[in-house]
Amino acid sequence: MSSMKYARRLILAASVLAVVSWAPVALSADQKVVRLPLPDGNDFPISSAVTVKAGVDTYFLTGALAPVINKDAPKGSVAAYGDTETQTVGALNAIKGTLTRLGLGMGDVVKMTIFLVGDPAKDNKMDFAGMMAGYKQFFATAEQPNKPSRSAFQVAALAAPGALVEIEVVAAKSH
Repeated sequence: MSSMKYARRLILAASVLAVVSWAPVALSADQKVVRLPLPDGNDFPISSAVTVKAGVDTYFLTGALAPVINKDAPKGSVAAYGDTETQTVGALNAIKGTLTRLGLGMGDVVKMTIFLVGDPAKDNKMDFAGMMAGYKQFFATAEQPNKPSRSAFQVAALAAPGALVEIEVVAAKSH
């Protein structure tokens, strides 16, 4: 065997060993969906990784926006949809409704992507704190302790003028 092939195999074996030894909880055989907590006891309400094993159905939900909450506000305005926290709660409630129709719950969410538009009331910067205030009502609670892996991004705009938040999720559940 050439020394290059040997070196590649050695690196691959070392990488696998490092992952297995670093996260033994994530590899327990009795669970189909395993959430790896953040390191060092960090209590931020997300998982650093989620493992979905064979025998699990995976659901990809389309991005959800919040509903209009103020029909008297100008169409396409932030006032029509509410602030970032209000829109986060509205979008997550829409997702919760879709999950319910599928026989799932918020605890089945394994991956979340959040798109945030800069809020004109906050110097056109994303309101991460407002999003987190809404998010924490659904995840890492006493009623629903599961934490998905998650990404959040500031984007220039969403398809609906006035919308500050769009959320898409992946959910998984054993069949």
